[in-house]
Amino acid sequence: MLGVATKKAKQKGFTLIEILLVIGIIAVLATVVIVSLDPATRFKNARDSRRLSDIQSILSATQQYIVDNKGLLPSGVDSAERQIGTSSSGCSISGKCGVTVDSCLDMSDATISLGHYLKSIPFDPANGSNGTTHYSIQADSNNIVTVIACDSDDATISSVSR
Repeated sequence: MLGVATKKAKQKGFTLIEILLVIGIIAVLATVVIVSLDPATRFKNARDSRRLSDIQSILSATQQYIVDNKGLLPSGVDSAERQIGTSSSGCSISGKCGVTVDSCLDMSDATISLGHYLKSIPFDPANGSNGTTHYSIQADSNNIVTVIACDSDDATISSVSR
């Protein structure tokens, strides 16, 4: 009998109950962490960050165009707010953007606009496409250009001007 007791004492490892208990604790902790991080808010913030990056890229390309062309604005950029895109209809947007012109402003052509400065015209991560980017552009009487992210959830980054 003594040999059997010492044989059992020498076995090492975890019991099934101990392993299941640890897995259960890890699952509860993972659930608490995921809920506390609020993934919906994280996705919203990520989309807004991309929108800010996109409108800054469009504005920088516009400014470079103006510098290269001795102060001339890109074709079609004036005091009327226009949505950027390739679509010929369905471009009016209400809300943050006051776009009333139905045709979009195609800025992708390298010979007349920003195609030389941007690899591709960026579009809104939630609702945009090449046809309707959900970004608008306009210039005021002093040629200060403003690019607006029409679908931005954050008012502090909805537009940039230079």
